[in-house]
Amino acid sequence: MLVIDLPDLPLPGNGATAERLRGLAALGRADLVACRLAEGHADAVAIRAELGDLGRNDAAAERWGVWAAAPSSVTAERAGAGWQLTGDRPWCSGAEWCTHALVTASAEDGIRLFAVRNAPPSARPIEGTWPAIGMAGSDSRTVRFTDAPARPVGGPGAYVDRPGFWHGGVGVAACWFGGALGVADTLFTAARRKDLGAHALAHLGAVEVALGAARAVLAEAAARIDADPKADADRLALRVRATVEQAATEVIDRVGRALGAGPLCRNPEHARRVSDLTVYLRQSHAEGDLEQLGRLVVQEDLPW
Repeated sequence: MLVIDLPDLPLPGNGATAERLRGLAALGRADLVACRLAEGHADAVAIRAELGDLGRNDAAAERWGVWAAAPSSVTAERAGAGWQLTGDRPWCSGAEWCTHALVTASAEDGIRLFAVRNAPPSARPIEGTWPAIGMAGSDSRTVRFTDAPARPVGGPGAYVDRPGFWHGGVGVAACWFGGALGVADTLFTAARRKDLGAHALAHLGAVEVALGAARAVLAEAAARIDADPKADADRLALRVRATVEQAATEVIDRVGRALGAGPLCRNPEHARRVSDLTVYLRQSHAEGDLEQLGRLVVQEDLPW
C-alpha cells in the first residue's frame, strides 16, 4: 500500500488557486503516481465542498478518489431510504488505496454523483484490469460494485454542471506540468554537469520556452478562476490543458533527442517519470478536446 502525505491544498476559486496549482505541480515533479492519487483526493474534497457534502463522516484517515469515467457503466437504484450502486467502473485510480470514492452512476432521473465506501464485499477491484507499465503504481483497475450503499452528492447532473468541474481539469494540467518539470530536470542536470553540444543546448532552450508557456497559462487560469469562480471555465480549461499537454509532449521529445537513450535505459527514475507522464497525458482527449475548444471559440464575437 502506498504511503502518501496528502497535502492540505486551498480550494479552487477561493483566492489561492495559484497556490493550489503550484502545490499540485510540485507533487507531479516529485512523483507522478503519488500526485495522481493526491490530486484525486484534493479534487474530491473540492467537489464535496462545492456540493455541500463536507462535514459528513469525515476522518483524517479517509483517502478519496473521483471515479467518474464512463458514467453509465454503473447504475444507481433506490434502496429503502438510501441508494445502491451496481456495475463495473473502469479507470479507478487508487482502486485499493482509496477508502472512499465519488462515483458517477446512471439513475432513473439522470447521471448522479454518489459517495461510496470502497470496501468489500460491495466494492472490489478486478484483478488483471490494470496491466499498465506507465502509471502502474496508480492501480487504476476496474472496480466492481455490487449493491454498494451510496450517498447522493448533489442532484442529477450536478457533478458536471457546477463551475468547479473545469477547475478540476485545470488542476490535472498542473500535475502534467509538474511531470514535465521532472523530465526537464534531467536535461538541466546534464547541462550543468557537462558541456553539452550546440544541438542539446538548443533543445534546452526550447524546453524553457515550452515550460514558460505552460506556466503562464496556469497562472492566468488561477487569476481568472479567483476573479470569477462562478464563470464558465470550459474554454479556459480546455486551452490550458491543450497548452500544457503540448508543452509536456515537447519536453519529453526534446529531452530524449538531447540526451539520447542513456537516461531512458540507465536512469530508472527518469525512465519511470517519462513512462508515467506519457500515460498521464492521455487523460486528455486530444483532438476531441481541440474540436470542443474550437466550437466554443466560434461562439465568441471577438474570441481574442
